[in-house]
Amino acid sequence: MTNNLDSVDWSSMGHAYGPADEVPLWLEQMASPDPDVRERAFSRFYSSAHHQGDVYSCTAASLPFLFALADDPQVPDRAAVIRLVLSIGSAALDRDPDGVYYSPSGHASTPHADVVPRMRERIEDFVRHAADSDPQVRQAAVPALGLFLDDAERAFALLRERLAAESGTLERLLVIETAATLAQRLPGALGPVTTWLAVLAADPALDADIRLAALVHQAACTPEAIDDSLVPTATGLLRQLTSEPEPEPEDEARPADCGQCTCTDIATEPAPDRGVPPQIAAVFDDLDRHGRVHAPTTELLTTFHRVLDARVPERTALLSAQLRSPDAATRHDAIAMTWDLIRSWRGTHTGLVLLIAACLLPDDPYTTAEAAETLGKLPPTLAEPAREALAALVQAHRTTYGANVWAARHPLLRRAHQQAVMALAGLGDERALPGLLTALDTGIDDWRAVQVAGHLPQAAGELLPRLTRRLADADFAWPWGSATALMAALNGLGDPAAVPALTTALTTAVEQEQWQTAGAALYALGSIGTGAASALETVRPLVDAQDTDLRFAAVKALWDIECNPADTVPRLTALLDTSKDQDAADVLGRMGGQAAAALPRLRQLSETGHVGIRVHAAAAIHDIGGPAEAVLPVLLEAWEENDSTAGPVVDCLQRMGPAAAPALPRIQAELALARRSGGFFGSVKDDEALLRAARAVIDQTA
Repeated sequence: MTNNLDSVDWSSMGHAYGPADEVPLWLEQMASPDPDVRERAFSRFYSSAHHQGDVYSCTAASLPFLFALADDPQVPDRAAVIRLVLSIGSAALDRDPDGVYYSPSGHASTPHADVVPRMRERIEDFVRHAADSDPQVRQAAVPALGLFLDDAERAFALLRERLAAESGTLERLLVIETAATLAQRLPGALGPVTTWLAVLAADPALDADIRLAALVHQAACTPEAIDDSLVPTATGLLRQLTSEPEPEPEDEARPADCGQCTCTDIATEPAPDRGVPPQIAAVFDDLDRHGRVHAPTTELLTTFHRVLDARVPERTALLSAQLRSPDAATRHDAIAMTWDLIRSWRGTHTGLVLLIAACLLPDDPYTTAEAAETLGKLPPTLAEPAREALAALVQAHRTTYGANVWAARHPLLRRAHQQAVMALAGLGDERALPGLLTALDTGIDDWRAVQVAGHLPQAAGELLPRLTRRLADADFAWPWGSATALMAALNGLGDPAAVPALTTALTTAVEQEQWQTAGAALYALGSIGTGAASALETVRPLVDAQDTDLRFAAVKALWDIECNPADTVPRLTALLDTSKDQDAADVLGRMGGQAAAALPRLRQLSETGHVGIRVHAAAAIHDIGGPAEAVLPVLLEAWEENDSTAGPVVDCLQRMGPAAAPALPRIQAELALARRSGGFFGSVKDDEALLRAARAVIDQTA
């Protein structure tokens, strides 16, 4: 079949990155005896012709050739071919068959509509592959029985046969998952499959992993039937899967110095230079770690959490069992699942935070780094219960490996210690200071220290000279913003001793037309307030800058430093008609009655502006001295229109005190919501601040 590749006009088709001329070459190379050639071919097809699951005309045109490769016993990796075919078919199945999508060139595209019928036409191929002698081929093909075989009775019978025939755990778990897919797709399969899964889950003669899979997928098929016994039963099976390991003989025990590593030598030298900035290298390392699975139950438990969804108490109980597991891999993978719960759902998460803190073990730096990094993502109010565990780990590292452990040669130990120090610094704890000073003195991963240095204003005397020296040497043209990060740290410290360095940096940034960097310098000077008066001559000319962001930063800094409303109120009022309208309104509000001249324009915006500026303008009106009864309707109407305004609305309601009483029903409705404001991609810090402000409104109006 691949001999007929030239019969297709590939040049008339496109993929994510241009014309599809190379697709036939990739298809040929998928059959190459050279594994490197095959790997490149699959990679290029996935990234271009099947980019992020997209189905282009060239993707659909490839299917006959992919089917031929899957049928050819001479093809070295038939399983990879079948996985690609099923990926294409699944993507097409997820799309609206009557919908019109668009190619990268902007043309209407509907090739997905032809893919699913082709998959169903070739179902006998999948049935044959699902019983292949090669287990990899079987694993690749079995899901097709749940996705594309429309005879529910036959599909279910084939899956039961496969479960009886398979001896491998992975293969049997896959059969159970596919049966659940079948039941959710075809109503005729739902009753028989769920009954079968219930029998499997209750059979004590079966392995615990099979029973757990059956239990989870039965719940996925019938979520309405979930009861209080589900999670306890699942955690009992999980304990059977991850029983306490037998103690190792003393002469075979793993060294306790570094967990997965055996190094004891700590050196003050950086990791090998990869030719890219360390921040960027770290991003790629994080991408490599993201989604990495360590325990065989992880995928199944991820499905279980998806099934439980908004049942936060049940998910908390399940995660507690996972985090307490004697199996290190199960504990490690549970940390990411816990972060997913905390960032998406409100609740009392103290117990989970303490269990993550219990994963901060000096002899397991791999899991320790994951736990510390997760704690560092939490706002201080949530991370507080882990403070002493973080401090104890940092001290244990310093005691065992010496004062320069921040710069440990072994990457696992170095990452674990650095993440713990950063999380501790995020709590404003001065016990993080020695690690930060090591970073700033040696230059090893100092960019990490800069990220959190601003949380320790009490240590400005030691941090500030080191930060300003780096700022003097920073390359303002560097696109990844080391100078901006340094200025953000100085902003957090708010120390007048930084004014000369910031003034020089501001001058340099303006000369180089680096407006974002100049803005960061202005915000840092503004945080110092009247103590930055010596910088006024440098700041003042920028209040007329053409760049709107820079102009706003300069006007705000001018107010913070000089507090002269006669000069700044007209400028801020003019900024109300720019992209910085909301920020300008906020500053006017903070001025209070001194900004009264801006009230007419603020009133106009509160009535006719877009939803965001209506909220900020109304809040500014209140703060300047406007009556609450005139502001409340604007705030509540905007909140009803757009949930993303909740934060500034509730902040203003809190400042109103008892006058906010008419808003209590809306406040109580917000507090009753289980999902965080902003959803999965929202900020946990912002949502926690929203909850605190909402509770304060209730307390003030009680």
